[in-house]
Amino acid sequence: MSATDAQIEQRIRHIENGLVEVEPTFTAILQAGGAWPEKKMALPERMAHYKVPGVSMAIINDHSVEWAKGYGVTAADSDMPVTTETLFEAASTTKVLAAVIALRMVERGQLDLDEDVNAQLRSWQIPESPFTQDQKVTLRRLLTHQSGFNRPPGGFDLEEGSTPSLVQVLNGQAPARNLAAAVESVPGSEHQYSNFGYLVVQLLLEDLLGQPYPQIAQEIVFQPLGMVASTLAHPLSADLQVEVALPHDEEGEPHRRAMHPTALAQGGLLTTASDLAQFSVELMRTHQGRSSRLLSPETVQRMFRPELDIEPEQFLGITGQGLGFFTIADGQNLYFLHPGHNDPGANSMLIASPVAGKGAVILANGFNGGRLAAEILAAMVREYGWPTVQYAAN
Repeated sequence: MSATDAQIEQRIRHIENGLVEVEPTFTAILQAGGAWPEKKMALPERMAHYKVPGVSMAIINDHSVEWAKGYGVTAADSDMPVTTETLFEAASTTKVLAAVIALRMVERGQLDLDEDVNAQLRSWQIPESPFTQDQKVTLRRLLTHQSGFNRPPGGFDLEEGSTPSLVQVLNGQAPARNLAAAVESVPGSEHQYSNFGYLVVQLLLEDLLGQPYPQIAQEIVFQPLGMVASTLAHPLSADLQVEVALPHDEEGEPHRRAMHPTALAQGGLLTTASDLAQFSVELMRTHQGRSSRLLSPETVQRMFRPELDIEPEQFLGITGQGLGFFTIADGQNLYFLHPGHNDPGANSMLIASPVAGKGAVILANGFNGGRLAAEILAAMVREYGWPTVQYAAN
């Protein structure tokens, strides 16, 4: 039974005024029998505490978006309010788009999860090295951060006013200003989070489909799902620029900067909480056999099946690495999720339980937005009675 407007408003007020200080790990928040602090705080108070000027959130209940709302301002030196239409940097949550698109190509028989990707890369090749002599970089290993690629440190900078090609980014060549992509360990030997790995996936898709990545995402994901506010096309048009929440550093200072024009699949998405929630709902419904607009139920179930375990104390309490998504628990308590952070301060969080039909997207424009999002998530979990997991991070 759908909630009434009055019930939804009450739930929103409970969340807005029910934030608690929690350990900022997913398993700690979702643990069974977790003891919540008695002191509850209001969202504006915690935004000020963490120097986060703006937050946007959407809640999923019963496999649909129940509500979405914006808080604060797009920049600390502006009075432009955050609304449900305000665009935020999705940061590393962007990676889940590449995973979905790549698996769509696997379903079509155009890509293979376990083939050497050099066989289908046309405009660039992964350099051979002693690390790749026996074990090759495959799509499965790229999607699960087991390819051996470096991260890189320092992110992706470029010469002012330039547009480096994706190949120049991968090679670390001017006008790109980043270290070159390199396989630093034997593929398949370890879990090493890598932004470069997802840029290789981007190039693989562009080579395969003969289209720029923003157009691929638009045709395969955004348009079918009605994600009208989402874009990977940079620089933005003038009308969209006024809708963007600026990132803020640890001191709460805004930074007006352009997104990278070509390195996109690792963290280039601008979107709203509502759009990302709708994307999550589609995958939740597909997992339950109720839709197939993007992928088949079998493929989505494979996405959320851990390819390897992660020690929860090592990475935000996350316990499993699926194909593109991270996971926590399994069976009735399964969660799929992906957090994100872009320097100097843009944060995102997508988390959902496909079996229970509950989930949330939280976007923030401050360096400490991840800690704030953890407190918001705890309030949501308590208010909506999300499934608990059977252990917590140490």
